[in-house]
Amino acid sequence: MPYKNILLLIVFLIVSNCTTGNLVNNKPVKTLNKGFTNKGFALIYSENLYKQKIVSKKISERSLIIFQKKLKTDTLVKITNILNNKSIIGTVGKKAKYPLFNNSVLSIRIADELDLDIDQPYVEILEILENSIFVAQKAKTYDEEKKVAVKAPVDGISINDLNVVKKDDKKNFDEKFSYSIKIADFYFNDTALILLSRIKTESLIENAKIKKISDKKYRVYLGPFNDINSLQKSYNDISILEFENIEIIRND
Repeated sequence: MPYKNILLLIVFLIVSNCTTGNLVNNKPVKTLNKGFTNKGFALIYSENLYKQKIVSKKISERSLIIFQKKLKTDTLVKITNILNNKSIIGTVGKKAKYPLFNNSVLSIRIADELDLDIDQPYVEILEILENSIFVAQKAKTYDEEKKVAVKAPVDGISINDLNVVKKDDKKNFDEKFSYSIKIADFYFNDTALILLSRIKTESLIENAKIKKISDKKYRVYLGPFNDINSLQKSYNDISILEFENIEIIRND
C-alpha cells in the first residue's frame, strides 16, 4: 500500500510539472528586442555629391528617405541629432554607395529639421522594430509628414543655410570636438585582449585601447580624436577589418 501511494504521488508530480510547463510556454511572452543602432557622422546630401559620384543615388530635398548600409530597404528609423536631442522618423531607401566614414546620408530637409551643424552632423540611427510599442504611432506620423513634404515648397530649405556657421559658434564647436571610435564591447577583459591583439596583427593601428565600462563590459576603442581628419583616417583604417558595427562616440 505505501508503495502504491508513493507511485501515485510520483505520477501526480510529473503530470503537474508537465501541465505547469505547458501553461508557461503557452503564455504570450513579451520580449524587448533591441534593434540596430549606430552613432556617427551623417552626410548631408547635395546634387554635387551625386555629380561627383560620392553618393550613387539621389535624394530629393524634401525627402524623409535616408541611405543606411546596414539596414534593409523600407526599414523605419529614428534619426536623432545627438548634440541637441532633436529627432525625426524616416525610412531607409534603396542601397546606395557613399563614403565608408558616414553612418548615413540624409536629405536637406532632415538636416534642417534636426538643426544639424555642418561641422558636426553627429547622429544616431535607431531601427524601429515591427513589435515596437510606438511603431504604429510613428508610422502614422511619418505618413503625415510625407503628405506635408509633397505639398511644401522645395525652396523652403536651402543648402546654403546649413553651411552658415557663425564664427563664435564655430569656435565653441571646435573646443567641444572630442570623439572616440568604439570597435566592440565584451563581457570579459580576456576577450577584449584577443581583439586588441588581432587589430595590431592585421592592421596598421597600434593605439587601440581597452576601457572598463563596468564589471561586465569592456570596450575596445580608438581615440580620443580632437579633429575630424584624424578621426576619419582612423575610422577608415579600422574599417578594413570589417567589424560588424563600428560607432563614433562623443566624449563628455
